[in-house]
Amino acid sequence: MIKRTILCVGLWLAAGLASAAEAGKVIFVAGDARADARPLVMGAAVNEGELLSTGTDGYVYIKTLDDGLFILRPKTQARIAAYRVDRVNPANTRVKLELLSGVARTQSGNAVKLARQNFRFNTPVAAIGVRGTDFTVFTDDQTSSVAVLSGGITISGFTGACAREGSGPCEGAASRELSASQKGQMLQIRRGQGAAQLVTGGATPDVVAPPRPDEPLAKAAASSAPEPYIAPQKVAVLQEQVKAPPVTVPQQPQPQNPQPQQPGENPGDSAPVQQPEPEAPVTQPDTPTVPVDPRPPVVVNPDPAGPAKPDPSVPAQPARALTWGRFAAIADRPVQVDLVQQLEQGNTLITQKGDYALLRTDGEFVMPQRGSVGFQLQESEAFIYSGKEGVQPVQATLENGQLRFDFDKRKFSTSFDLVNAAERFNMYASGSVAGDGRFSVDSQFAVGNNMVVDGVLGGRNADSAAYLFQGRLSEDRRVFGATSWGKAPGQ
Repeated sequence: MIKRTILCVGLWLAAGLASAAEAGKVIFVAGDARADARPLVMGAAVNEGELLSTGTDGYVYIKTLDDGLFILRPKTQARIAAYRVDRVNPANTRVKLELLSGVARTQSGNAVKLARQNFRFNTPVAAIGVRGTDFTVFTDDQTSSVAVLSGGITISGFTGACAREGSGPCEGAASRELSASQKGQMLQIRRGQGAAQLVTGGATPDVVAPPRPDEPLAKAAASSAPEPYIAPQKVAVLQEQVKAPPVTVPQQPQPQNPQPQQPGENPGDSAPVQQPEPEAPVTQPDTPTVPVDPRPPVVVNPDPAGPAKPDPSVPAQPARALTWGRFAAIADRPVQVDLVQQLEQGNTLITQKGDYALLRTDGEFVMPQRGSVGFQLQESEAFIYSGKEGVQPVQATLENGQLRFDFDKRKFSTSFDLVNAAERFNMYASGSVAGDGRFSVDSQFAVGNNMVVDGVLGGRNADSAAYLFQGRLSEDRRVFGATSWGKAPGQ
């Protein structure tokens, strides 16, 4: 009788504790989105520990076990490390999310609201806790930025007692808080920092990877306990989709969106030795507080003479121009480009890596459809960063640069020698070209790539190009840099 009673109690407790395997279900997916190697479809289960990834056109909305939301935007890698919901005893609930790179948004579910002390959102450089919250995060390997839509968060770097392996928020002298009432502000933290910095303006996570027009809205700030919210007209449809068995459905048309539609990425679970760090769409800048370099940012001027013959009755439009530069000081080098000013002028942010940003104007541009064209390196800059504390970045130079586009196949390849004192590293990458002129590596782990590249073609007839790159040189050293290119003679 006693054994039977113990067994019944055990089964009753187990029923209150949600399955450790399943963390949620997909309620919307567009473009390339995967859990490990399997493509995600509407209604599919998402399990603890799976590597979630989206390609350059990928979006996925996941409804968690406690009716929260976890949204991944393009070129993002994340993992639901743990989602243990105990409805009988909320103190036993454990939730841990990990954003490896890219942009993600999370809305707290019902269980998280009852056990905020057991919620943790990790990035490569910081731990985030919640106060009943809806927030977005951008991260790469060096920098994380967070903006709050409702509620509040606390963030701390992985220093002192704040350990990556821990659970719950890190609350100490280095922790910093941000609430939805601080509109237009975000907290930004870099690797090795204990305390985040409050940044006003700049490229927020929504600028780095804009939301789709149908992404669920945040609840009004007046709500003291924000809950996961989806526009009422979509609730019934989404609920039916969650109940339906996992099946492959036709992909919904993509609304107009600043994010370009490009071939998807399918990153693997881990990077081979000597492969680059996870690609970062962009790095968030601190508001510059140092004098701006009197030298202007690098502007790739298009060739005024091109094969295009505009209609004389239509006023000629300026050709697309490209601009890149550093938005933060490095070593003794001052800021090169005011990123906030560039965005206010209406220029489009293509990507950020390390302390570099690449932008383009909205001038006239004609994408070639045929042929193979070679480009020669015109200008470049790169710095090597050490993971050791107190070691300053070291400038490196680029030699033997090559960049070639195969417009028939919509492919590109590039290489150069990275030179620093007595060291020389051969860097190389290849990938795909989109219809709007942007190009990037197809997979950061593909054979034939040892760096991550994101760039764009410029000029009236794609006669110029620029890209930012990052790569791992050794276990504790990484390189970030920028390049600009012009068509090789005779091309």
